[in-house]
Amino acid sequence: MRRFAGVVAALSTAGVVSAAVIAAAPALAAPLVAPLAAPHHPAACSTRWGTNARHGGSAGTVSTPVRGVRAGKHGCFDRLVVDLGGGPRPPFSAGYVRHIVSQGSGRVLAVRGRARILIIVRGPAGAHYPANAVNLAGVTGFTTFRQVRGAGSFERVTAIGLGVRARLPFRVFLLGSQAGWRLVIDVAH
Repeated sequence: MRRFAGVVAALSTAGVVSAAVIAAAPALAAPLVAPLAAPHHPAACSTRWGTNARHGGSAGTVSTPVRGVRAGKHGCFDRLVVDLGGGPRPPFSAGYVRHIVSQGSGRVLAVRGRARILIIVRGPAGAHYPANAVNLAGVTGFTTFRQVRGAGSFERVTAIGLGVRARLPFRVFLLGSQAGWRLVIDVAH
């Protein structure tokens, strides 16, 4: 501190430093106690996931039941979570399709949005899961999601139709253990 004050005094005598700098010298020489705040920037979005279909597990089915569906908003994407019960790791697939077709009946279902993702879980619908519900999760006001529709459950295969505003990059991953699983589908804004 003394050395800094001495340099400032010498420079001021030579007419190089203004009076304002001399007055601020003690504050400038004080150690930095708190880190400087970073400038405010919007969150960087790393959503280069692509639009190709995603698969996980084998082609067989398991007894792990689908228990529910919920949706959430994030800064860079909308998220759909399919809650599953305990049991073996459930095989799954998700991909863009032209139409959402009901499991068992083969009937084409109307799903809001300019693009549709068909999500298949190779496990049965749980006892209280509304497999044919028109609105499985409320997505009013979401950036990307337009509708989450149940597409039925037949022979231990449960389907969900996800209507989105356009064909956007998405990712799919499975979290959990045999105590309970969560299938996560993120679609970029």
